[in-house]
Amino acid sequence: MHKFVTALFPKPVLPAVPIAALFFIVSLTPSLVPRDTLVQALLSGVALSAGYAVGVAISFLWHRLEMPVARPALLMGLRLLTGLLCLLAAAVAVWLASDWQNGLRALLAMPPVETARPFSIAAGAVGVFLGVLWLVRLAGLFIETLATRIARVLPGPQAALISILLTAVLFWNIGNGVIIRNALSAADRIYAGLDDRFDEASPQPQDPLKTGAEGSLIEWESLGRMGRAMISEGPDQTRIAALTGAEAMEPLRVYVGLNSAPDPAARAQLALAELLRIDAFSRSTLVIATPTGTGWVDPPGQQALEYLLGGDVATVSVQYSYLASWIALLTDPEYGTETARAVFSVVYDHWRSLPADARPALYLNGLSLGSLNSDLSHDLHQVVGDPFNGALWVGPPFGSPTWQEVTRNRNPGSPAWLPDYRDGSAVRFMNQTGLTSDISAPWGGFRILYLQHASDAVVFFDPRATWRRPPWMSPPRGPDVSPGFHWLPVVTVLQLAVDIMTAVKPPAGFGHTYDFDSYVRAWAMLLDLPDWTEARINALIAAQDG
Repeated sequence: MHKFVTALFPKPVLPAVPIAALFFIVSLTPSLVPRDTLVQALLSGVALSAGYAVGVAISFLWHRLEMPVARPALLMGLRLLTGLLCLLAAAVAVWLASDWQNGLRALLAMPPVETARPFSIAAGAVGVFLGVLWLVRLAGLFIETLATRIARVLPGPQAALISILLTAVLFWNIGNGVIIRNALSAADRIYAGLDDRFDEASPQPQDPLKTGAEGSLIEWESLGRMGRAMISEGPDQTRIAALTGAEAMEPLRVYVGLNSAPDPAARAQLALAELLRIDAFSRSTLVIATPTGTGWVDPPGQQALEYLLGGDVATVSVQYSYLASWIALLTDPEYGTETARAVFSVVYDHWRSLPADARPALYLNGLSLGSLNSDLSHDLHQVVGDPFNGALWVGPPFGSPTWQEVTRNRNPGSPAWLPDYRDGSAVRFMNQTGLTSDISAPWGGFRILYLQHASDAVVFFDPRATWRRPPWMSPPRGPDVSPGFHWLPVVTVLQLAVDIMTAVKPPAGFGHTYDFDSYVRAWAMLLDLPDWTEARINALIAAQDG
């Protein structure tokens, strides 16, 4: 019994205590997104565990290399002194954590947090740390017991290796085969139920030019909740005319749901057929808007485009999932790309078959995972002979290939969070404050505009932050990034991982939430609309807000 208790509550290892305390303290400092009490406690507990593991590894190597060790009496004194100092430093950091978070919340126009956080965070972090520690020690006990039994028939080293492998397989199957699988199955049921739900705010349209109306090739019930919302939401012709003070047309929107056709190719063909039915290729602009994992198309972005063009625009979207984007990436990352490629191919091929002077301008659009799949929907050889007009990609995930290439090769001296790329004739970047530098050349025939916030962890998550400082943390920082965000190996990547999961918590205009104001300026920039002066854009924003 004594051995079992000792295994679950091992004596603190000297290097592990200060490293664990350092990781814990840094985890309390601000990152890109403010954290509530529960999230902070989980993060700090994991950081504490990671720091302790690093310290244990250092201690193990130190002894394996037979480096000098202090005398037992001195070692005990060092442990006591180190422990007291680390405990004091951690207590001060926990007490200051709310002020650190409130500084970031003020930067992102969010209300301050409650004052009772220090005690809840400390208790939660210690609980997480003990849970992780006990789990690791349980695995160690299992390995030791198994190795002892196997050693009766095999040599010691072989027995140890086999016991480690068997334990790893067992824990992996428990985690991946039981916990994760059941969690994903539960998530699938929840999101499927949400997708089937009919909202009163999304009534079936009566206009025959609307998807799902009488005469449409697509049944209203097959669209899914996000598709029905996209088709139902305004603005209509009357509101566009009222807010812009000019004549307007009824904007066209086509949406194909997961249940509208059996596979991506069939859905793409159905989308094209519906576009042809409503004569969408007669509009001045056609946009392929790739939705997020849930099938959502960001309403402010679509509305901004329709106001700016006076309704003379058609938008087509095809659903590839009803799951949250990160779950869609985990479960079937290729399906969204497959759908995006099928939709782009059929729409682009028909568009290319039309006379150049009698076809709409063709643009791509996507937010978050929609941006990534939109980027992957085509390749250079497919479009080089007759390129589409351009793309507005919003909050592009950090793995987006074109975004990575352009950001990596930005002009020297331009910040990683809002780069300048060559002369700006082909690729530009915007945030909620606009462009950070003058563009030396007008738009070319093909153009890409990225809209991103410096506080968007979906964009700026960097796995290499585990061992190196991300370029976007160098000064000058983005206007919505806290000066109190400090880099530390391992801890920073944990903070950014948590930030990804909470990236939509900040209000519109920060984090992974993009507002109407930014969309209007981005579309006006991309489409190069000279009639939309700064004064007229401000008037539209004010009218929309009102």
